[in-house]
Amino acid sequence: MPTSLFDLEDKVVLVAGGSGDIGSAIVDIFIGAGARVLSTDLPDRHPKQTGNRAPAFLPCNISKPTEVRKLMERVHNEQGRLDVVIHSAGITRDRVHWKMSDEEWSDVLEVNLSSAFYLLRAATPLLRKAGGGAVVLISSITAQRGKFGQANYAASKAGMIALGKTAALELGRFGIRVNAIAPAWIETEMTAGVPVDVRDKELEDSPVGLSLIH
Repeated sequence: MPTSLFDLEDKVVLVAGGSGDIGSAIVDIFIGAGARVLSTDLPDRHPKQTGNRAPAFLPCNISKPTEVRKLMERVHNEQGRLDVVIHSAGITRDRVHWKMSDEEWSDVLEVNLSSAFYLLRAATPLLRKAGGGAVVLISSITAQRGKFGQANYAASKAGMIALGKTAALELGRFGIRVNAIAPAWIETEMTAGVPVDVRDKELEDSPVGLSLIH
């Protein structure tokens, strides 16, 4: 009886933002499927303990293109291949747009969107060398409907969808699939401080109600 729906033995998977709640769940699923999982996040954000073996931790600030290039050089030197890239890094700096500072706008765009471009650009040669692969960008339902006080977050997540569509057209001929997924509300550390009335409204708008990531 197989223990996983997927058999990814000997495949190398890189999860950006792998120490977050969503990232940790993704890491655990891929480890359970037999993949060699590399988790990258800020140096002080080590991977969380999961039910399976721990991933290799490669510290990197993926909003810095020079660091991303060095990250991919390390992956190439230590692993020799790359088969799957997951971008699940993200931050929020909520404020109505007319009160939003330049830093609150640019920080969210850099961490959520620019980092996805830097990662995809640097990973493409390795994915092509492997003969194909998959990229998944974690966007948000906010990209499609907007949200009060989240002009920066909504714009960054909408940009990820456009980036994913374009990259899919460019990379499909090399056997590389690119997809963006747009989850609704998920209870994570990042959403823990959201007011209860806002949380309840999000759950009302979600067809499946509350999703939990443990």
